[in-house]
Amino acid sequence: MRRSRTSVLWLATIGLGVVLVLLVVLILQNTQQVTVSFLWWEGTPPLAAALLIAAAGGIAITAIAGSLRIIQLRRRVKRR
Repeated sequence: MRRSRTSVLWLATIGLGVVLVLLVVLILQNTQQVTVSFLWWEGTPPLAAALLIAAAGGIAITAIAGSLRIIQLRRRVKRR
């Protein structure tokens, strides 16, 4: 039986739900304050917030680098 768009959407929704539950557990278990220093900024966010911000920053840097590479490859293909 072939997968339909609805079944893929349903699986994605379930996957997103699992990720959100895991994030809630992470946040609830890591509420202690930590000191974070970055360049001239210093703060004391909850540990979970610091981890999530660091993960989001890593994802953003990876997405930017990947997007630039895709643009580079598309330009190269158009030239040929």
